[in-house]
Amino acid sequence: MSNARLSEPAVSGDTDSQDPGWATRPLHTEAEIEARVDALADAIAARLGDEFVIVSILNGAFLFTADLVRALGRRGCRPRVEFITLKSYGDDLKTSGDVRLVGVLPDRLDGLSVLLVDDILDSGRTLMTATSLLEDRGAASVSTCVLLDKPAGREVPVSPDFMGFSIGDVFVVGYGIDYAEQYRYLPYLGYVEATGGDPV
Repeated sequence: MSNARLSEPAVSGDTDSQDPGWATRPLHTEAEIEARVDALADAIAARLGDEFVIVSILNGAFLFTADLVRALGRRGCRPRVEFITLKSYGDDLKTSGDVRLVGVLPDRLDGLSVLLVDDILDSGRTLMTATSLLEDRGAASVSTCVLLDKPAGREVPVSPDFMGFSIGDVFVVGYGIDYAEQYRYLPYLGYVEATGGDPV
């Protein structure tokens, strides 16, 4: 994954007219995402039962969390939903390595099972930090669920309990995931690519 700053990439595989060097390419379709969310909901319901707390890491996981909560509800689950914000990405394409809590943690977690939901497991620092914070808050157990796992970026030893898709060392946008706060609206998952065909 490149360390350089980019101009905004184009959408749906078209070259940006202002910067012809970059474009976005499809990675996973809407139908593939929907099917995978349903499979995750089956696995989560089987392991965690009907009642638990979902803690979603904003902002990138908001669409994934919304779809996952609805899928769990269709399976009879009644999760309480909370949100936290942790900052590790800036406008650059690499994690800063410095993970910080923004705002406050959820309360009333003592003795409860928690499902921590994030968009991408990359370096592992965000998931490790969030898990530790929730355990310190009194959660009886913290399971982790990520939409995307990028093993090539791992810097600390952490693995998700539930995973949507494993991806290579590419910079992903769409389905709630942004580049510099853009492209969250894309209904599919794509990746930023140099128009010569090389992933970023």
